[in-house]
Amino acid sequence: QVQLVESGGGLVQPGGSLRLSCAASGFTLDYYAIGWFRQAPGKEREGVSCISGSDGNIYYLDSVKGRFTISKDSAKNTLYLQMNSLKPNDTAVYYCAAGGSCVYYGMDYWGKGTLVTVSS
Repeated sequence: QVQLVESGGGLVQPGGSLRLSCAASGFTLDYYAIGWFRQAPGKEREGVSCISGSDGNIYYLDSVKGRFTISKDSAKNTLYLQMNSLKPNDTAVYYCAAGGSCVYYGMDYWGKGTLVTVSS
């Protein structure tokens, strides 16, 4: 059974850091585009960062460049998102996804999400 399970969300103060994890089972992450999306209250889901399955290129949303780092551990079949210098507008539910390409409609598998709240 294909499954993606996110963890690591929580409440953090502005300027703080969090590391999200996404454990995959039932398939191998290395064969797919894999990434993180987020959805803030009242807003559409947006792509945060992604690793292309075809060439390994890494993409970031402009507003997180220099603050967030995506990585994966192939041996653990796990995807990570290190988030530093967090801002209140980073508050959202963060979803892990895998599929054929690094766009919303290219993702075939989704996790249930983990909530990140940035607030003082």
